[in-house]
Parts: sequence; C-alpha cells; structure tokens
Amino acid sequence: MSLVRRATAEDAAEVLRLRQVMIDSLPGADTSTDWHPAGLAGLRARLAEPDGGFAAFVVDHPDRPGALAALVAGTVEYRIGKPANPRGVSGYVFSVATDPDARRRGYARACMEALLEWFRERGVGQVDLTASPDAEPLYASLGFGRTPDPFMRLML
Repeated sequence: MSLVRRATAEDAAEVLRLRQVMIDSLPGADTSTDWHPAGLAGLRARLAEPDGGFAAFVVDHPDRPGALAALVAGTVEYRIGKPANPRGVSGYVFSVATDPDARRRGYARACMEALLEWFRERGVGQVDLTASPDAEPLYASLGFGRTPDPFMRLML
C-alpha cells in the first residue's frame, strides 16, 4: 500500500504549514504567516474539488498523528499549443515540501510520482517547475531537464 494519498479539505491547515516550511527555506522570503487565515478557505475549497485542475499529494507523518510529513501540489493549465505540446495542456508543480524531521525517506519523490501520474491522466503534455539547487537532483532523476529559462521541464 502506498504512503501517498491525495490531500483532502481536512488537510488544509497542514498543507499550509508545509507550504510555509517551503517558503521559509527560500532566500529572502517573507516568512510571515499573516496570510494563512485568508489562504485557508480557498485552499479548503480547492482540496474539496476532486475533479478540478488542482491537486496536492501528501504523506502522513509517521511519528506525529494528524501531521503531514511531505507535500507536493500542482495545477493543470491550458495554454495555446506549440510544437512540443500541441494540445497546450501543461502542468505546474509547486509547494514541494518535507518536514525537516522526515527528510531523506523518499516522501517527496513518492508524492512527485503521484502528481506526475495525475498529470498524465489529465493529458498533460509538459510539466514545469522551479527548482532549488537542493531539489534539482530529485527532479533530474524524474526526467526533468533545464530549459533556457529558470524552469525545469519533463516531457510526458
């Protein structure tokens, strides 16, 4: 049985907490949490839409009941097609985060693999993300490559 599951509306507060873990790791980031109350309602609504263009995949924390250990979120978007993606259906990955005490256990990889499968099921032709230097080896091992812009891309 997989450790990964799709996040639900009941996970919204923990999803926000892990997003903040990711934000806090960025150089020069605004680490304020004042935005959490405003973001919580919208996130709950998006997580409650099983067929929408947004999904988050999570792993429950093995040592802290009710907490999440890892998070990966993504959206499906339409952009006018191009030669490498004629249908114009693109995926975007964001909020890849693992609790500091749960790192190096394969949780982020497992969540990324679940999100990539979700993208494939929706006919996504390319997936973009912005990679930190620490995370780039994970993404490269999943098939992402550098592009001329700061994104990495995986052609599905």
